[in-house]
Amino acid sequence: MIHVRLLEKQEYDFLMDMHYESIHILKGKPPKYELLNAPHIKKYSEDWGRKGDRAIIELIDNVPVGAAWYRVFDETNKGYGFIDCETPELGIAIHSNYRKQGLGLRLMKELIQQAMSDGYKGLSLSVDPDNESAVKLYKRLGFEYVGLSGTSWTMKLIIDDKLQ
Repeated sequence: MIHVRLLEKQEYDFLMDMHYESIHILKGKPPKYELLNAPHIKKYSEDWGRKGDRAIIELIDNVPVGAAWYRVFDETNKGYGFIDCETPELGIAIHSNYRKQGLGLRLMKELIQQAMSDGYKGLSLSVDPDNESAVKLYKRLGFEYVGLSGTSWTMKLIIDDKLQ
């Protein structure tokens, strides 16, 4: 049975596993601890649980298989997908054994609903344009290209009451 729910405090390590998985590096990916503590990446998890942080996890038969999350940044500490101080930047990952089963779509829809419930009018993200399956998923959900940050695309979804 598939179930999506808010992340619980004791599941933070799983969230960090998924954060590591979400970083698209095909060759020479540094070890988890090294990559997640790099200055340009650490901002995504440092002091997790502050206002504006939200994470959900997806479970199959009570086993966590994926997570999606968002965090609000400001002008002094921008993420790669930064739009503005009112638009959270999201991340998502599905454990490699469970990809290509529609779980990412379900998880993204739940995260969008959560953002709507939290009062946000949009979500942003950063994606490597060579990550074709991710780009396809984001476009399917209504995310649109708004700019380039380094070699990654910044995409934004405008949330309105019509989204289900």
